[in-house]
Amino acid sequence: MARGHQKIQSQAKAQEKQAKMKKQQGHSASDQQKAAAKALVFACAICKVNFCPQKPH
Repeated sequence: MARGHQKIQSQAKAQEKQAKMKKQQGHSASDQQKAAAKALVFACAICKVNFCPQKPH
């Protein structure tokens, strides 16, 4: 069983590992919505203006 400084280090390492695992599992719903909104933005080939087909101009 770890004591003192070693215990703190092992806890920090475990938290980092859990954070990495959570990040690898998938994106949250808000992240998915942001990515979808970003993917729906198109640029006009003629005037190079960005627009989204869902939003009125």
